[in-house]
Amino acid sequence: MSMGTSRTGAAVATARKQVSRTGRVASAPRMGNILPVNDILIGDCIASLEKLPAESVDLVFADPPYNLQLEGALTRPDQSLVDAVDDDWDKFADFATYDAFTRAWLLAVRRVMKKNATIWVIGSYHNIFRVGTALQDLNFWILNDVIWRKANPMPNFRGKRFTNAHETLIWATKGADAKGYTFHYDAMKAANEDVQMRSDWLFPLCTGDERLKDEHGRKVHPTQKPEALIARIMLASSNPGDVVLDPFFGSGTTGAVAKMLGRDFIGCERDHGYAEAARRRIESVQPLDPEAIAAAPEKRAEPRIPFLSVVEGGLLKAGDTLVDQRRRHRAKVRADGTIALGPAIGSIHKIGALAQGLPACNGWTFWHAERGDGLVVIDEFRATLRKDLRAG
Repeated sequence: MSMGTSRTGAAVATARKQVSRTGRVASAPRMGNILPVNDILIGDCIASLEKLPAESVDLVFADPPYNLQLEGALTRPDQSLVDAVDDDWDKFADFATYDAFTRAWLLAVRRVMKKNATIWVIGSYHNIFRVGTALQDLNFWILNDVIWRKANPMPNFRGKRFTNAHETLIWATKGADAKGYTFHYDAMKAANEDVQMRSDWLFPLCTGDERLKDEHGRKVHPTQKPEALIARIMLASSNPGDVVLDPFFGSGTTGAVAKMLGRDFIGCERDHGYAEAARRRIESVQPLDPEAIAAAPEKRAEPRIPFLSVVEGGLLKAGDTLVDQRRRHRAKVRADGTIALGPAIGSIHKIGALAQGLPACNGWTFWHAERGDGLVVIDEFRATLRKDLRAG
């Protein structure tokens, strides 16, 4: 996070081949339709963004100034000085000035976002509500607010408030009518022990070897974000090869994670010291193997397979018995692709819901077939047919 910001555009594939992919610092933004991927644009973010192609960015991660409005130095009980955020880039004359700045950079970012792009903005209680208001006033559509719960938060040394142990992220599209934005729901669910990923995330603050230090052992940047946090955002809401824009590039966490995960990045930063530290950091990153970062196929995007096709394909036969995992319910497979539970006849979903006394049920995961000494969930038969379709 720094007051320098960045906006980018996504150009044609041939244009991408003409730009550096080493994370070098660019002295000025590229012009025209050439997208300066994997560059750090030095200077005022809004001015830089205005020179970039419209509707060219797939994802935006923004960590704008907090506007902390600190009143004097902050000390610990032992009178040692807390290394707080007191840089000039975080100082604004008043809330009106901060609000005007927020609207200006959001408008600049909005112009370069593709129609189906999304934006993540992170902040503390000092600024995130003002940013949220600006987002809605500018017709962005909020998808989620996500809480980053810090595993190792800084204590409240004055003892006058609760420990501030979280920051808030807002995830939004360009508008309520945005369709087809990227969200890897199934991947996030699989990564969370096959339970829906929640909107409260637990990560430690950036410490140890990941924290950038200068030659005197001091923090290069006061608000460096953990790579794991940015990685989850990119894995959830972008694809390999996408262009990720960070208008407040700071220490370059977005660029480092993008390079590691096979994404392109564009960063804006007005502080030459931060930009140089980010450049060195990104140059040292080794990209992961493409197979390790390839987006898993989303179930909702796969071809629809009706249960009747499983019967017609001989993977189940009319007269076979289906049971639930605990073998409490038994249903008979019928030749027309329905199943029967006593006198009730209907789809695998309807009968599964009826058996449990529920309004709905995913029959593919509820019903199982006897195979050998165990049970096989019937969704495996559907997966077999999809595999055959892809092979054909």
